[in-house]
Amino acid sequence: MVDVTPKEPTHRRATARCRVWMANDTTNKVVANAITKGDVLAVARVAGIQAAKRTPDLIPLCHQLTIGAVYVNFTIGEDNVAVEAQVDTVDRTGVEMEALTACSVAALTIYDMCKSVDRSMVIGELTLWEKTGGRSGVYRRTSALPGGAGLDAGPLGSLDGGVAGDALGGADYDGAAIPENPVYLPDEGGRAGDLVEGDLL
Repeated sequence: MVDVTPKEPTHRRATARCRVWMANDTTNKVVANAITKGDVLAVARVAGIQAAKRTPDLIPLCHQLTIGAVYVNFTIGEDNVAVEAQVDTVDRTGVEMEALTACSVAALTIYDMCKSVDRSMVIGELTLWEKTGGRSGVYRRTSALPGGAGLDAGPLGSLDGGVAGDALGGADYDGAAIPENPVYLPDEGGRAGDLVEGDLL
């Protein structure tokens, strides 16, 4: 385990994104809250928040950090749900793993909630989108993922200080056009979706 005790605590933030591909009928059921298990995105949001706080229990060499805030947001397209997790802390090391864990567990929870109606769902494109703070400074993903999956214009726009700066309006997320008015479900109190177009639920 890396010794971080000589470092001074600083404000750090990390944002991760992934996507759950599913049948169009499944996304319709998610929007209509017609999944038998309950409110899919509400449960997935809580699961993501819990996962961020439990990351050191899952990843052996992660440090135990004081998590200051966790936001989990969703954008629903015609055949997928895009997930974004943002984690903030004031500590001696970054929260990249906490953001990635929150994002992936939220996606797994969506799968669990919806598997009774769609077992063909695919979870993919999990990536660190942005991180700030610490000795290495700012990192923002600017290139496509290996294998041609393009993430250079994500579903929630480019992030700057936790605020989505680009409206969706047809942005290209993985080679497929984003619907003009996707359903966007922001985390209460979260900042990542304040400037995003779409119907708020």
